[in-house]
Amino acid sequence: MQITNQKKMAAQILSVMEGREVGVHRVWINPSYLDQVAQSVQKEDIREAIGNGWIKAKAIKGTSRVRALKRQEQKKKGRQKGQGKRSGSANARNPRKQQWMATIRAQRRALKGMREDGTLKSSQYRHYYLKAKGGSYRSIGHMKAQMGVEGITIGGEQ
Repeated sequence: MQITNQKKMAAQILSVMEGREVGVHRVWINPSYLDQVAQSVQKEDIREAIGNGWIKAKAIKGTSRVRALKRQEQKKKGRQKGQGKRSGSANARNPRKQQWMATIRAQRRALKGMREDGTLKSSQYRHYYLKAKGGSYRSIGHMKAQMGVEGITIGGEQ
């Protein structure tokens, strides 16, 4: 039995009802009522069949995000970031400028704190500020160690 015309009509009617395109391949006809649908030759009959639930539009198949979300969750935990997953240079992934900005800002904050709590005098602050600007210190710990060598006592140390 041929139901191609019925499917075409159903696709047109369902497109209007859904407000978006419904193709012939998305039209589902209940196998139990196939004979009744095959007898339908007018659009009115097809509308009735849709109303009875004999004909429906299948859901649109999309791309599942389950796997992508699972991978994203793993990456948050630090997995799947090994050597084989990396494209781009180390500088592209974590730019040297960003690294520098992070270290120098931390060092400057530490120096400012030391100046405000009286650990450093203004002249000493200026000296260490310029040294930090020149890239003499790898970190705040390194900077404090150098200050200790030069005879400045830092709070928390005896």
